Amino acid sequence: MRKRLTRISMDYKILVLDDEEGIINTIKIMLNRNGYYCKGITDPIEAIDVLKNENFDMLILDYIMTPINGDEVVSRLRQFNKDIYILMLTGHKDLAPPLDTIKGLDIQGYCEKSDRFDQLLLLIESGIKSISQMRTIKQFKDGLNKILQTVPKIYQLQPITTIMEEILKGLMPLVNSESAFILIDDFNNNTNEKKVIFKGVGTYDIPTEDLIEKLSPYLMEQIGKSREMNEVLSLESGMIYPLHNEYNTSMGVIYIESKDFKEGKALIEIYARQAASSINNAHLHSLINMKKEELDWTYKELKKRYLDTIEALRLTVDAKDIYTRGHSDRVAYYAMKLGRAFNLPEDQIELLRLAGIFHDIGKIGTADDILFKTDKLEYDEYEEIKKHPLKGAYILSAISMFQDVVPLVKYHHERIDGKGYPEGLKGDEIPFLARILSVADAFDAMTTDRKYRSKLNIEDAILQFKMNAGTQFDAEVVDMLIKILDDFETMKKELDETFKT
Repeated sequence: MRKRLTRISMDYKILVLDDEEGIINTIKIMLNRNGYYCKGITDPIEAIDVLKNENFDMLILDYIMTPINGDEVVSRLRQFNKDIYILMLTGHKDLAPPLDTIKGLDIQGYCEKSDRFDQLLLLIESGIKSISQMRTIKQFKDGLNKILQTVPKIYQLQPITTIMEEILKGLMPLVNSESAFILIDDFNNNTNEKKVIFKGVGTYDIPTEDLIEKLSPYLMEQIGKSREMNEVLSLESGMIYPLHNEYNTSMGVIYIESKDFKEGKALIEIYARQAASSINNAHLHSLINMKKEELDWTYKELKKRYLDTIEALRLTVDAKDIYTRGHSDRVAYYAMKLGRAFNLPEDQIELLRLAGIFHDIGKIGTADDILFKTDKLEYDEYEEIKKHPLKGAYILSAISMFQDVVPLVKYHHERIDGKGYPEGLKGDEIPFLARILSVADAFDAMTTDRKYRSKLNIEDAILQFKMNAGTQFDAEVVDMLIKILDDFETMKKELDETFKT
């Protein structure tokens, strides 16, 4: 059976110089067998001319040759090529070049010739690794220079999207990527609304208002997770790098789509910090060249589409099960009722409404066989269910306009006694609005039918709350719930639409 031929890679080019043809042929066979491209030359003068006109990554040469020895070849070569990696061969250790010569000519290694080439192959492979690392460093330096070159543009009042595009162009060659985007908060707008600035290249070279339709729920969740935890996240499709300013405040993320990161990960992480610094500086001036009307319109479109997307995901969760349909709307209703009973300001009432609507959005990624199970959940299944507040928080964290809602969604299953999840907060560690949301959520769950049990009547539900006040639920919120339930019949009529299929 014929042995399969090794594919010769052109990633690294090696030149072998020896005045013995047999040595060259033997080394070429060894290198080709290991997948390396190799060219052999017997004349040292010719080799110097070839190296002037062609690019080679490594030179393997003999020390004793005619008409000039290997050290003279290297001396002439170093006059015009400082970067090529050099391995020198000697016929005998007594004929090795002096150590000062090796250091002075920047010869990376040498070994004695022998019938076995194991040592030479190890030196070659070590050299290839060094060459690869030097390439990566050079690529990073080139990319970093691109970042630094954007600084003058900042002070020339260039649009921030131009700066962002330059950053992306500098990043992507490090990982052979063609598609990436930067999503950052706009801290310079004059309104109270949170706005974002987006720039993409490749498949993400799209208008800002189309971004939400492009992102999957999973990617949205991971973006929010990266921002909140200030962690670099590795996905199957690429990498997410969080951007923070000098006060460690989250500014946004860079997402790079690639499956070929290798050594580039750590370099890009450093690069991302430089990018964050550049973007932070760019914020000082960028909006001067932006048309305010266009920015406002783009933001409104983005907000509308994002709200539509989250609402669609929320309805998908509700629609999965007839027993929970309308649950989110009712939780929002009860939470607002409680908020008004506490005389909370309207902005907090609105937060309770949004949190009620989206509190279960994290269940979008939970398997149906767990959500719909009528028997007691296994330990692993319950642990999976317990992830939904955190997943929901990550989804809502993806864009800063929901940052005030995130704590309510994240902590609505915490308990006053510290036995809740996801973080085991207790007492006043739990945000007050999250404590209201927890009671609203539990009340609707108790008073509606579920697959695994029938609903409780209002008296039994109140009894449950009284029994668990101060342990599971905030006692003050429970007292307020009992007060507003004096008008429960009116509330049921107002909620009638939420029970219709």
